[in-house]
Amino acid sequence: MNNLIVKTTALGLKILSDYVSEGDIVVDATAGNGNDTLALAKMVNKTGKVYSFDIQDEAIETTKALLEKEGYRDICCLIKDSHHRMQDYILEKGKLSAVVFNLGYLPRGEKDITTKKETSLDAVKQALDLIKPNGLVLITMYSGHEEGKREKDALLEYASKLPSKGYHVAYFNLINQPNNPPELLLITRK
Repeated sequence: MNNLIVKTTALGLKILSDYVSEGDIVVDATAGNGNDTLALAKMVNKTGKVYSFDIQDEAIETTKALLEKEGYRDICCLIKDSHHRMQDYILEKGKLSAVVFNLGYLPRGEKDITTKKETSLDAVKQALDLIKPNGLVLITMYSGHEEGKREKDALLEYASKLPSKGYHVAYFNLINQPNNPPELLLITRK
């Protein structure tokens, strides 16, 4: 048996798999090393579409190479721009099954290049406009660095004030683990 709560990202992908089906349109708002983009591509398969954003050339190139290796490059639109500009690129408003954020900095990358509270909050607001009813916005947050803590606090405050008539919001954290493990924020639109 796989213990899903040990690894927050695995739990997030498991939850995501209940919201995403073959042929769907989805977004990876933070491409990073391409792992979430690839997972989404496998879920939507050859008839779906994945938009994947990152501001760093290295992230886009790493993601592209991974998708080519796995045979999913054709269904993925890689965009070198900030996730807070996603509405400039995505025309399918109200039709996305999921938008995934894995906030923070590029693993093994420069730690001074990180997602920011203001742009991440703006991107999440856009994501909520882009998802279809019963669509999911899944946010993995890392509060082990100062900007990550600011980001988490702002996102939790925003999400807690979303009207219950329009949204369901859930928050998952490993409350007995040291060193600020990743936390999940999940928002679905009714």
